[in-house]
Amino acid sequence: MSQVKNKIIINLILAFSIFAILAAYFIQYVLGHQPCNLCLIERVPYIFSITIILICLFNQKFEKITLVVLSLTFFIGASLSFYHFGIEQGFFKESLVCDLNESNNALTKEDLLKQLKEVPISCKDVTFKIFSLSLATINIIISLIISAITIKLFLNYEKNK
Repeated sequence: MSQVKNKIIINLILAFSIFAILAAYFIQYVLGHQPCNLCLIERVPYIFSITIILICLFNQKFEKITLVVLSLTFFIGASLSFYHFGIEQGFFKESLVCDLNESNNALTKEDLLKQLKEVPISCKDVTFKIFSLSLATINIIISLIISAITIKLFLNYEKNK
């Protein structure tokens, strides 16, 4: 029975990861809020977790390893979000990650004018909030919760067999 519970939780993490990616694209493309570079990087753990869980669903021999990988993935996601939150709050300075704009290879005056018209999105500017919390803040909470859940599943894995 507990093995079924593990499968349900892993499937819920998969569903939530898919929802998170779809919500990010909805906010970007439908609502028109352009993400900064750190926001784009914070999507990677969700995409990675979707891939890992789908592989695990087809090959169940590596379920225990999958739990460890998921735990580390979401812990890294929480760390990235914490860094982003720190930049938003002014605790950290923006790094080169925040300024990954295309290199300045404009050779013509038209290209230079085009680049000047494009407004870069700063990592410290919060353009979208839910319940007065930035998406980076929400991502910290969610990533830590999922990481804790996967750690608990891993630690209780042998008991649940």
